Amino acid sequence: MTRQLDEQIAGRFPVGQRLRVLDVGMGRGAQALRLARAGHAVTGVERDPQMVAVVREALAAQPEGVRGRVRVVEGDGRDTGVHFLPGSFDVVLCHGVLMHIEEPDPLLAGLARMLAPGGLLSLLVRNGDTPALRPALTGDWAGTLAALDTPAHTPRIPAAPEHGESPSRPGLEVWADRLGSLTATLAGIGAPLHTWYGVRVFTDLTAGGTALPGTPQDMVALLAAEDRAGRTDPYRRVAALLHLCGVRG
Repeated sequence: MTRQLDEQIAGRFPVGQRLRVLDVGMGRGAQALRLARAGHAVTGVERDPQMVAVVREALAAQPEGVRGRVRVVEGDGRDTGVHFLPGSFDVVLCHGVLMHIEEPDPLLAGLARMLAPGGLLSLLVRNGDTPALRPALTGDWAGTLAALDTPAHTPRIPAAPEHGESPSRPGLEVWADRLGSLTATLAGIGAPLHTWYGVRVFTDLTAGGTALPGTPQDMVALLAAEDRAGRTDPYRRVAALLHLCGVRG
């Protein structure tokens, strides 16, 4: 996902431009700190006090120049209108958040308002187009049949914690979204879909996920395979997660 995000930023903004970035649901702050180290001014919003503490600890270990480029706000991403003026950011990240919100449209509309014209909205969501795939691969045919009838924005139970941004407790109900529905939503809020990718195409196809490679060379090969599949049909359509990039008109 980081490769995909960097690709979109590089293709949309001049080299060397200091971007104003809003990271809603920043989790442990992986993207926020990375972008701050790249020279951008980052505001991170996180409602979990434990995650806020983790971010502040990680931030304290950074050089002063990096620390000065990061602002951490403890709060809910749905309150962006309270904290920030419309058009305040060039890039808005919302990764691993929609899966915890039953009604995502108000949040998405608020995030779109935070974008300056031409700004980039980056969403990472659970793929609701293939809910039947994973139970079928484990032989759960009743679950497969039930999943075939799921609506656009529907709860499902994660097999394992998420990718490190916003960990899910085992058994916690989370939500999945369909590409077509989100495409329509983004068009309606003035940040139409520019491009999209799959994330975790191969590494989430079995219960518990595929074991990670044991050598650096194998990890490089795995990442290369995931990167290529995540931008190639039909593979990206069966990814566990979807990375959608909208652009403010």
